[in-house]
Amino acid sequence: MNQRKDNYRAALRREPVEPQPAAPRVTTLSNRYVRVTIELDADVQRRLDRWVTPAAALVTGTARTALGLVTALADRVPPSGAGSRP
Repeated sequence: MNQRKDNYRAALRREPVEPQPAAPRVTTLSNRYVRVTIELDADVQRRLDRWVTPAAALVTGTARTALGLVTALADRVPPSGAGSRP
């Protein structure tokens, strides 16, 4: 038990380790006359997910609700040409 306490206290005294920035991905596109180098931020995936995921969830939920509503209304409408004419 004392060793656990000592380890805990030692961890509290240590300075927090700063995470190293992720190295950008470098892509080179070249042809006979032009060479283009593109650096992509490694954090782009996380940022993109943070912005796109809620919007995609909203669109999916809206579509699901609309489909449920259309299905419910379609079940209530009698089929045309059912022979209800006199």
